[in-house]
Amino acid sequence: MNPLKKLASQTAIYGLSSVVGRLLNYLLVPLYTRYFLPAEYGVVTELYAYVAFLVVLLTYGMETAFFRFSKKEETTKVYSTTLISLLISSVVFVGLIFLNSSAISEWLGYANHPEYIQFFALIIGMDAVASISFAKLREQDKAMRFAFIRIVNIMINIGLNLYFIVYQEYGIAYIFIANLVASVITLLMLFPQMIGSSWVFDKKLWKKMMIYALPLLIAGLAGMTNETIDRILLKHLLPNTDIADSELGLYGAFYKLSIIMILFIQTFRFAAEPFFFAQEKEGNSRKIYADVLKYFTIIMAFIFLSITIFYDVIKGFLGSEYHDERGFLVVSILLLANLFLGIYYNLSIWYKLTEKTKYGAYLSIFGAIITLSLNFTLIPVLGFVGCAWATLVCYFSMTVASYYLGKRHFSVPYQVKRIALYLFGMLCVYFCIYFTNLNMWINSLFLLGFIIFVYRLEKPKLALKL
Repeated sequence: MNPLKKLASQTAIYGLSSVVGRLLNYLLVPLYTRYFLPAEYGVVTELYAYVAFLVVLLTYGMETAFFRFSKKEETTKVYSTTLISLLISSVVFVGLIFLNSSAISEWLGYANHPEYIQFFALIIGMDAVASISFAKLREQDKAMRFAFIRIVNIMINIGLNLYFIVYQEYGIAYIFIANLVASVITLLMLFPQMIGSSWVFDKKLWKKMMIYALPLLIAGLAGMTNETIDRILLKHLLPNTDIADSELGLYGAFYKLSIIMILFIQTFRFAAEPFFFAQEKEGNSRKIYADVLKYFTIIMAFIFLSITIFYDVIKGFLGSEYHDERGFLVVSILLLANLFLGIYYNLSIWYKLTEKTKYGAYLSIFGAIITLSLNFTLIPVLGFVGCAWATLVCYFSMTVASYYLGKRHFSVPYQVKRIALYLFGMLCVYFCIYFTNLNMWINSLFLLGFIIFVYRLEKPKLALKL
C-alpha cells in the first residue's frame, strides 16, 4: 500500500475519535458559554491549563520512548515496564495531591473548593496510566479499537455534562465530575489489556527508556508552557484585576474556536508518529517525510481560510456574552500560530529518529523563553490579544529553528519554496477578507480560488502518485 495512503487512512480512523468525537465534545463550548458567565468559565479555563502541565509531567515522555524501544526490544516487555512505571508514579502523585489539596486550592484562589484539586488529581493519574495502553493500540495499528474507546469517553463526558448542567442545573464542579467519570470508564475499558500484560519490570530497559524520554519530558513541559502559560499568567498580569476572570473566560472561549485546527494536528500526530518510525528503514523515507509536510500544510491552510471566512457563523457557537469584537483577530492569530505548530511537529521527526531528543528540549525551552518574555511584556499592554501574538511568535521561531537544525543533522528534501508559496497565497486571501469586509459567501470565492490554485500546481504530482 502506498505509504501516504496508509498514513491518510490511519489519520482518518484516528480522526473518528479525535476529530469527529471531539467535534461532538466541542458542543460543550456553546453549552458552557450560555450557562456560565465569562468569569465562571475563566475558572474552568485556568484549571485545565494547569492540568495540561501535569499530564505531561506524569507521562514523562514514555509514549514516544515506547514507540522507539518497541522497534528494538520485545514489545511485551517494553509495554509492561512502561505500564508499571506509570502506575507507580501516578499513585504517588494522586496521594501527594490529596494530602495537600486544601493548601493547593487556597494557593490557586479556590480555598472553598479543595474538591476541584482532588477531582483533577484522579483524572490526571488515570489518564497517565491509560496513555501507554492507547500507545500500544497505536503501535499495533488497532486504530478501530483506539477510536471506539476514545468515542465512548467523549460521549460519556458529553452526556453527563448535559445531564448535570442542563437538566440538574448544577455548577462548574460537575464539569470536572463528568470528566472524572469518563476517565474511570476509559481505564476500565483498557483494563483487560493491562491485566493481560506480562507484568515484567526490566530495570535495565527502564533506565535506557528514561534516558531517551527525559529530554522529551523537558521538551513537553516547555511545550506546555508555550501552549498554556498564557491562560495561567493572564489574570495575574492584567492591570485591572476586577475583570481578570472575565477576560480569561473570553480568551478561553476564543481559543476554543481554533479547536478544529488543533484537533487535526492531534489526529495527525496519533497516526504520524508510529508511521514515521515505521518508514525509517525504507529507501525513500526522507522523500515521504517531505511529501507529508507539503500536503499537511495545504490542509492546514484550507482549515485556516475556512474558519476565518466563516467566522461570523462559527462565533455563533458562543453565547452572546462572548461576542467580543476582539474575537476575530485573536482567533486568526491563534490559527496561524497553530499552523506553524503543526509544521513544527512534522519537522521534529529528525531529532526523534536520530535519538537526539535533547534538541527537542532545547527548541521547546527556546520557545518557552519567547513565550514568557512576550506574555510578560504584552499582556499588560494588549491584554489577551498579546497572549495570541506571543503564541504566534513562539511557534514561528521554533519552526524556523527546527528546520535549520534538521538540515544539519537529518536532511530531508522539504519543498520549502512550494510550501512558502502556499502560505503566501493563504495570507493574501486572508488579508483580502480582513480589509475588504465583504459578504462571507463572496469571500468563499477566494477560498475556491485558493483550492484551484493548489490543485493546478499539485495535479501532475498527484497523478504520478496514484
